[in-house]
Amino acid sequence: MNFSSFKNISPIYFYLVSVVCFVLSNVVREKNIPMYYSSLFLGTVFFILGFFKRMKSK
Repeated sequence: MNFSSFKNISPIYFYLVSVVCFVLSNVVREKNIPMYYSSLFLGTVFFILGFFKRMKSK
C-alpha cells in the first residue's frame, strides 16, 4: 500500500475528522453502543494522528 497521499494531509483535516467522530459518537450513544465506542476510538486516533503530525511539522 502506498501512503504517500496520507502523509501530505494537513493536521487540520485530522482534527476535523476527529471532531466529526466525536459528534457522531454523541449522537449514537444511547442507540448503538458498539458504534459509540468505535467512533470514540476513531476520534481519539485521528486526534492523536493530527497532534503528532503537527509536532512533526514544527
